Amino acid sequence: MTGKDPTAPSLKQKAVKDLKDFIWISLYLGFFFCALSTYGTVLLRKYEIDYLNYSFAIINALVIAKVILIGEMAHLGRGWEARPLYQSVLYKSVVFSLLVFVFHLLEEFVKRLIHHDPAGTVLHNIHLDELLSRTLVILCAFIPLFGFRELGRVMGEDKLHELFFKTRAAARSTVSGHAAEI
Repeated sequence: MTGKDPTAPSLKQKAVKDLKDFIWISLYLGFFFCALSTYGTVLLRKYEIDYLNYSFAIINALVIAKVILIGEMAHLGRGWEARPLYQSVLYKSVVFSLLVFVFHLLEEFVKRLIHHDPAGTVLHNIHLDELLSRTLVILCAFIPLFGFRELGRVMGEDKLHELFFKTRAAARSTVSGHAAEI
């Protein structure tokens, strides 16, 4: 006996699922961050400053999506999955926001090292108000993101996908069939 679970997904299946998760999370965060960039541009135009740059928003979305997947691989927030859904969603949103906050601090540290600044200047030169406000925005983006991810976990990703992307009649028959099973 090999000791492998025959129902466990293969490495290829895991890679495909992780890639799909990465794409969906990146698209969601990219849309959210680009919307914020557009809003910032509108605000800056009041002061006659023309600035529109989506590249930072898209790169941030890709990096944060990868941070989320790394956090999930490390089983962050799994201890709260047995609790009511709203608690699990809020807990994971806060924990992953803090994880992104730590990654931003690490990013600032690495930037200082690259520019040959003393490592101790990271906390001294960091704009804490900007970093905290960015973390608050990320927390606000994470609540619906983890809400849908937790719904998919509880209901099943296929059922959630059917509810959003299939006709109501097809979705109702599948959901009522699932309700009959319970």
